[in-house]
Amino acid sequence: QLQVEESGGGLVQPGGSLRLSCEASGFSFDYLRAVGWFRQVPGQARKGIACISGGDGGSYYSDSVKGRFIASIDSAKKTVYLQMDNLKPEDTAVYFCAAGPEMSTVHDMCVHYDGMNYWGKGTLVTVSP
Repeated sequence: QLQVEESGGGLVQPGGSLRLSCEASGFSFDYLRAVGWFRQVPGQARKGIACISGGDGGSYYSDSVKGRFIASIDSAKKTVYLQMDNLKPEDTAVYFCAAGPEMSTVHDMCVHYDGMNYWGKGTLVTVSP
């Protein structure tokens, strides 16, 4: 069974940092090479914020996180990370990891969910004083 599971969420003060992890089971990111991080605030649509290609290493970041968040893949550990720095209250959300076959550009992975077939259950990040 192909699954991904997020971890690492929690409460952090504004300006602080967190690192989220997304561990794959049943597959490797060498096989399903489209990987993305998405977040959702209650009452709002889920949005793609960081997507990377396990194939060519290309990446896409939404304007809201560009320059503050970095996504990376550790293929040996079958884990994808999202390093989040300079966190702001507006980053408060449930964060989801998704993976799937690489079908299009990293932009379309994030914006149109292309290839995002396998989703985790999410981890809550709260940024508050």
